[in-house]
Order: sequence, then C-alpha cells, then structure tokens
Amino acid sequence: MRLTILINGSDPSVNHDYAVLWLDTEQHRWSREAHQGIDFPAWGEVRDVDGVTMLCAPRDDAPLCTLRGLHVDRKLRVSAAQGSAAWSSASEHVPMRGYWRLQAVDRQPVHAEHGVFDS
Repeated sequence: MRLTILINGSDPSVNHDYAVLWLDTEQHRWSREAHQGIDFPAWGEVRDVDGVTMLCAPRDDAPLCTLRGLHVDRKLRVSAAQGSAAWSSASEHVPMRGYWRLQAVDRQPVHAEHGVFDS
C-alpha cells in the first residue's frame, strides 16, 4: 500500500514551504515527490514506533521528520488523516513544526518504475 502525504508549516497561508511524500507500507520506505522549502533527501526509510511515524534518511536511524498519529495496522487501516509533524530546517538548522495530511491511499500493489526502492 502506498500513502501520499503532504507536509507543510503551521500556517500555509503565510509560509508556503511543503513536501509531498509517498510512503510504501510494504517496503517501509518513502520517496520525495515534490517539495519547496522543506528539503528532504530523495528517499529514505519509514519507522513506526507507538503511533509516531519517523522518516529517516537511507540507512540512518535518526529521524528527519516525525509524523504524530500516523500508523498503519496489520489490516492496512490508516489511523488518522492528519496530525502534527516536526522536522529540522535544512537552511536554518532549527526545529520546525507543522502538519501532515493524508492526500491519497493506493491499496493496489506498488511496482516502482525506477529502482529507488530496490537498494
């Protein structure tokens, strides 16, 4: 299953920074599909600990971003459609807070066109 997530600042009408990510729940990986101002790597790994989804860089346990309230259970049910997000600003090196919103759920098996998730 693949989730499309929008992450943006606490007031999108003032701060237009955002990131759109695809989260692959089978391979526990994510990829950055679009972004402006929130600069994450092209892909990374997903970790879920007690209802907090952590987006990590490839082969790194330290989270780049945490999504509170996002959890996918064994029956592929998504716990929430939105919640709080926290990440570090790449340009200013300060903690940032905002929100994540579930944009889409694709329950069909995902076959990546390119091998980003093959490594």
